[in-house]
Amino acid sequence: MIGTIVNTCTIIVGTIAGSILHRGIKEKYKEALYTALGLASLGIGLNAFVSNMPKSEYPVLFIVAMAVGTIIGTALDLDGRFTRLVNRRSKNKENKLAEGLSTATLLYCIGPLSMLGPVVSALQGDHTFLYTNATLDLISAMVFASTYGIGMLLAAPVLFCWQGLFFLTARLSSDAVSDALMSELLIVGGLLITASGLSLLRLKDCKTLNMLPALLVPVLWFVIKALFN
Repeated sequence: MIGTIVNTCTIIVGTIAGSILHRGIKEKYKEALYTALGLASLGIGLNAFVSNMPKSEYPVLFIVAMAVGTIIGTALDLDGRFTRLVNRRSKNKENKLAEGLSTATLLYCIGPLSMLGPVVSALQGDHTFLYTNATLDLISAMVFASTYGIGMLLAAPVLFCWQGLFFLTARLSSDAVSDALMSELLIVGGLLITASGLSLLRLKDCKTLNMLPALLVPVLWFVIKALFN
């Protein structure tokens, strides 16, 4: 769980740093950092997609997954619900630690890097996704703590438990997750991370949360395939 531990520690470090910089971080520095991380996300996402495509046994499955998953997510309005929830929690920021914690916890925990990262870490020992997520969370934690204070440290154990749940589930069910399924998940996940990078760069608001159900499509496909074999 080294990746999750690092991710948790970056939130702690970021929160402490943000509390020290309580007057806030200048917008130009935040913009510069998010641009750099957007480019990094693009690179990692595209690398995951390109490197796993040759391993795919079903080359069109990712297209079906993205299409079906995005339709389901859009119908459920996952991105809109999340945005409205965050905005509601973000109102009246002054002395609103509980609201700050709610918003931060959502942002730390919901996303392809935070959800797929522990699974890849558990099954393949690759912590790249989690390290990338840790860097994003480091910056976010600094921004949150500069506004809400040191109490934002309470979000760290929540993230640890959340990612730990994904990690342990993947470990316990490792026999059910074949290399073929893992390749399909990484192909779809790579596209989702690329979409996140485009959003960070403000090139295109891909509404990545609406695409998250796409990760379930390869799983369902392999379950159905196993039932009829």
